[in-house]
Amino acid sequence: MGATGFLHHIGTFLLFASAILLLITTISAPVINDIGIMKVKLTNGTASHHSVVSFGTFGYCVLDVDSDGNDYCTKKHIGYNPASTMSQIESTHFSHASEDTSKALTRVMILHPIACGIMFIAFLLALGAGFIGSFLAALVSSIAFIISVVAMACDFVLFGIVKNHVNGDKSGSHAYFSVGIWCILAAMIAGFLGAIVVFITCLSKRMHKKRSRGVEEKGYVGGVKPARRHFWQRRG
Repeated sequence: MGATGFLHHIGTFLLFASAILLLITTISAPVINDIGIMKVKLTNGTASHHSVVSFGTFGYCVLDVDSDGNDYCTKKHIGYNPASTMSQIESTHFSHASEDTSKALTRVMILHPIACGIMFIAFLLALGAGFIGSFLAALVSSIAFIISVVAMACDFVLFGIVKNHVNGDKSGSHAYFSVGIWCILAAMIAGFLGAIVVFITCLSKRMHKKRSRGVEEKGYVGGVKPARRHFWQRRG
């Protein structure tokens, strides 16, 4: 059981790490300006500063918009239009299909905080080292993992569209995936491994419990059955 307990702690830590990584993606720009899912380094840079567009879960920020290093950020809301933003900033051309797709997929990013919350619940359940706690933790973390996969896929499609258009418009601006998208990728992997480890320890605990019941019989002190005496050993 010592090895099982150690593995359970590892699984619990992985679930916690996954929740923290999802939280980092959730609090990307405009909550924390410099954390972006995708960033675009603009060509209006000078020797003193370079403007960067930082796209996040609930909006975006334009970093270092002036020589004083001030940032401009949108209000926090579900869904925005990154294609329109880049069209206004540097006249990047997007087709109607590309713009509509990217705009619609920004609404799917509401899954970031949802996955984070569910994964944290799985972590709390895993803290209860019993069979029920482990089973529920494995179940809940599996749900969070599925949500993370959907969110990550939508993020790559959404910002992949914007990235390809920006890098292909010959403006000189450079779009690249940033820490936010790598955090959700790492969170997905950690959540998957955590769910597997917790589920394995759950099964191990169940098997150990059944084995203990089979060995220990009720009515005998310490679970040890006394040796049976033959008839010639018995005294009247």
